[in-house]
Order: sequence, then C-alpha cells, then structure tokens
Amino acid sequence: MRRPRRTVATAAALLAGLAAAGAAGAQGRVAPARPLPTPTDVSPQIQAMADRPIAPNYADVPKTLEAWTARQKASAETGAKTAADMAARLHVTIEAKTMGGVPVFEVTPQTIPTQNRNRLLINAHPGCYILNGGRAAATEAVLMAAFGGYRVIAVDYRMPPAAYFPAALDDMIAVWQAALKTHKASRMAVFGSSAGGALTLAMVHRAKQLGLPLPAAIAPGTPMADLTGVGDSFAVNAEVDNILVSRDGFCEPAARLYANGHDLKDPLLSPVYGDFRGFPPAILTTGTRDLLLSNTVRTHRRLKDAGVPAELNVFEAQSHNQYGRDDTAPETRQAFGDIAAFFGRHLER
Repeated sequence: MRRPRRTVATAAALLAGLAAAGAAGAQGRVAPARPLPTPTDVSPQIQAMADRPIAPNYADVPKTLEAWTARQKASAETGAKTAADMAARLHVTIEAKTMGGVPVFEVTPQTIPTQNRNRLLINAHPGCYILNGGRAAATEAVLMAAFGGYRVIAVDYRMPPAAYFPAALDDMIAVWQAALKTHKASRMAVFGSSAGGALTLAMVHRAKQLGLPLPAAIAPGTPMADLTGVGDSFAVNAEVDNILVSRDGFCEPAARLYANGHDLKDPLLSPVYGDFRGFPPAILTTGTRDLLLSNTVRTHRRLKDAGVPAELNVFEAQSHNQYGRDDTAPETRQAFGDIAAFFGRHLER
C-alpha cells in the first residue's frame, strides 16, 4: 500500500473551518489532525488527484478589480487550451456561435447516436462565477458530447467585473428561450457543475417564475447551492478537499463578488432555498471529499421532498468537481455516462 501523502492540517485549522461554517449553528466537536491515506479503490488518476497537496496560495483573493480581471484572463487562456486539447483527443468539434444575443459554443461529437439526433443539452460552465470564460467554457460540454453522444450548447455567460448578478442567470434564460424556438423542451436538458450547477438550478427557478417550459431533465453537479455557509461538509471536508479547500479560499469571495451585495439567501443565488415543486427529474454528482458534498446532498433531499425524481451519484475520494478534470480517468467516463443515460431515460426522442 502506498504511504499517505497528505495530512489534514491541525485541529486549529479545523476550528477555523467550523467557525467559517458557523452560520449553521453552535460549535460542536473538534476533530484532531489526521493523515489522509491514498485511496485504494479508485483509478490511478483519482489517486494522484487525491494525493495532491493543497496549493499554498489557495486563499489568495484578489484585492482589486484589475487583479480579478488578471486572474480571469489567466484562467480563460489555460482553460481554452485544455478544451482544445481535450476536444482533439475525444474527436469533438467546438464552434463559436450566438444564441439569444449570448455567446455560446456548439460542441458536437464525431458521431451522434440516432436517439440523440433531435435532442439538445445546454451547459453552464463551472468557475465560481468568474473563471473559465471564453473557449474554456466549452470544457465540460466536450466531456458530455464525447462520453454521452449529445450535441451541447456551452453558454459563455457574463461574469464580474464586466457584469454582476443576475447577468449570468439572464444569459442562461436567454439561451434557453432561443433554444425553445428550434427544439421542444421535452427534448432538452440542462447541466453544469459548481457555479454551473447552481445556475442550472437557478435557471429552472427563474423559468418557473417566467412561466417558460422547463427542461425534461437537469444535472446539477456539486452545485454552489448555498452561499450562506450552511452545510456540514464545509467543516468536515475543510482542507480535505484539495480543490476548493475551505470557505476561506478563492471561490466564496468570487461568488460574493458576483452577488454584488444581493441577499445571498435569494433562491436565484442559493437555489437550495427555492421551491422545487414541479422541477424536472435531476441527477446530482459529488465526491466524498467534496467541500460542497452537503450542498449537493441537501439539494437532492429538497428535490425528493418536493416529489421530484432525483438521483445522487457520489464518487469515492473525489474533491470538488474532480470527475470533470481528467478525460482519461474511468470515473470521468462513468460520471458523464451516468448523466447521459439519465437524460436518455427522460428526454423525448
């Protein structure tokens, strides 16, 4: 057995995590520092991901809009290369278009199965509401097109500092309305991870408010469904998740920048607080080390309590959205294959 490579920092760090999640209530037990052994029942790719140390600058938050813009630009450049390389490996094409006045990328697999030829998926990309713009927005759509055999529209929604809440949501609705002109709602689904998962849920809340036809199914992956700090895994998985790390990291301030002073409990920002009655069938994906495990679990429970058919897919040893980070990992093919199969059961041909 490989020797453990990572250790949860200290009890003091965990106390800090509890304090950060203190919106949930009074302080409870304190867990001691402990090693995190290399997981054995996962692929070598996920083992390598699990063993990666936390980036020392994970909590370096830009102090100016110029600094946010620089971080955003670097993310877009790196992500564009990732999307292009992945598309080449997986034989997928990416074409820039506009729908409803919003820039999008149409992502198409080399072969579309007969049953999917009249179907269309809409994707909201991850990135804490501020990263992965431009062609980087197509990365998750590439995985779904390749492993699911669907044509996907990846929405390059507006982000701070160019635009704030509800700009990203407005763009998702605009694309949805444009898609409804050419496709039946019963043949379409919406999906996304992290911020994209929250936008998927918020889009359905907003579509209900507007009286628009709803998608036939949705797949909100590890959604940022609660920006108020409620959720057990914010404390339990603090510094266990080596992507988001903790609420002291980059993602929370980025989401607050997007919110721009708006009430964080608004269901269009924290969808877990919305009315889920009438929602389409949903499949949610997360990992056992995910900082947003609780966000995902709580959303799944809210959907089930509202009578919505909902599945919860939890992957062993994965931190935040690691099922979408390596197209060579079998878990990636499994995650997107499961979502594709779920859509296949709920979308009309």
